[in-house]
Amino acid sequence: MKKSSISHAVVLLFMAMGYSPSYAERADRNKPVHLEADHVSIDDAKQISTFEGKVLLTQGTMSIQGDKIVVAQDKNGFSHGTATGEFASFRQKREGFDEYVEGYGQRIEYNTQTETVDFFGQARMIRRQDEVRGDHITYNSKTEIFQVQSESNQPADVASGKGRVHVTLQPKANVPPVPSEPVMIVPLDELSQPKGAQ
Repeated sequence: MKKSSISHAVVLLFMAMGYSPSYAERADRNKPVHLEADHVSIDDAKQISTFEGKVLLTQGTMSIQGDKIVVAQDKNGFSHGTATGEFASFRQKREGFDEYVEGYGQRIEYNTQTETVDFFGQARMIRRQDEVRGDHITYNSKTEIFQVQSESNQPADVASGKGRVHVTLQPKANVPPVPSEPVMIVPLDELSQPKGAQ
């Protein structure tokens, strides 16, 4: 299966499993960004800040952790952050739900303008009990759509799972309840007649 086909298949699979287009916590974008680290280097001229050592970036319900996070800000005030580490992590609450989306990778890139998060290197995302794994995952926090890709420059190895996308979807309890009593079907002409009239 081609890389683009895999991405579309995963998106369609999530839609088929009953995912409504809910969103990441909308209020997060208006919250201040907080960063904690062991060491900080700020270059005001280039608008680049480098945080190293057990770095934690939070904005509202969103958090990104890594060994190192580099944040660059453009002239319009949008930020692009890159977190690296043994396994950098991302977490954000879903709008209207008491649950979170979590993601992991050796590198995480977050773009505040597009509101997308990219996970690279043994990438993994979890929502509820469902899990997606691949070499590169793009997550749009506005639409909550995942796109998962395997490495295109290496042949897929079925035995080891390398170069392949893995999706685990748990069954959803969205099946309508069965009525306890049989439903009566009345012909339309009987409904239009007044009671007692024959």
